[in-house]
Amino acid sequence: MVLTGSCPWPEPWFRTYGAHLHLQAREDQHPTAVAVPPASSMTIALEKQALRERARARRAELARSAPDFARRIAEFASGLGAGQGSRVSGYRALPAEADPSLLLDVLEARGCEISYPRVQKGQPLTFHVPVEGERWAQGAFGIFEPRPDWPAVEPAILLVPLLVFDAEGNRLGYGGGYYDRTLAKFRAQRAITAIGVAFAGQEVAHVPHITGDERLDMVVTENGIRRFPKQ
Repeated sequence: MVLTGSCPWPEPWFRTYGAHLHLQAREDQHPTAVAVPPASSMTIALEKQALRERARARRAELARSAPDFARRIAEFASGLGAGQGSRVSGYRALPAEADPSLLLDVLEARGCEISYPRVQKGQPLTFHVPVEGERWAQGAFGIFEPRPDWPAVEPAILLVPLLVFDAEGNRLGYGGGYYDRTLAKFRAQRAITAIGVAFAGQEVAHVPHITGDERLDMVVTENGIRRFPKQ
């Protein structure tokens, strides 16, 4: 059913509804079905949101307790399977985020090509190699990201930020789905390696997940490298 009518009031109806709106019912010739997510999907979404809130606070504590985190994970560069010429993507860490910068420095010194992600709303990430001497662009949320005219590449090894992970390689990110879309796209084309970068204390017993949530192949923490079961 669709409600039609007129409103003599000069303002939009949502500001001056009630006695000013004269309604008439008529049958909708083109009814539209409203998609309602399954109850299980809605439940998992709520679980994820609650876990994100707890995880942010927990991660901030872990960052304060491990000021040498970046140096410690750099020591595990040899175990990531990134040889000379490997294309590796990193990221610029936010405050309290597990920082891969020194690890990336070691990999670059060993001959790896390092790229960084660029965000386009609702799309898989694109990756670009920085041009020396050129300024980074300011992207969403004030995060600095590569300029779109910097050389675009498709990395084979991706260092992935996260809020929590579990022993099966499930990962909880920030809710935008950017890495899920990106990993799914790349995995449909070729073999890649997705490596979470995290504080060891970010591991939880179980990460709620649904179809479309992409798993990690391994994670590197200040305690070393963990490899997960094959999918």
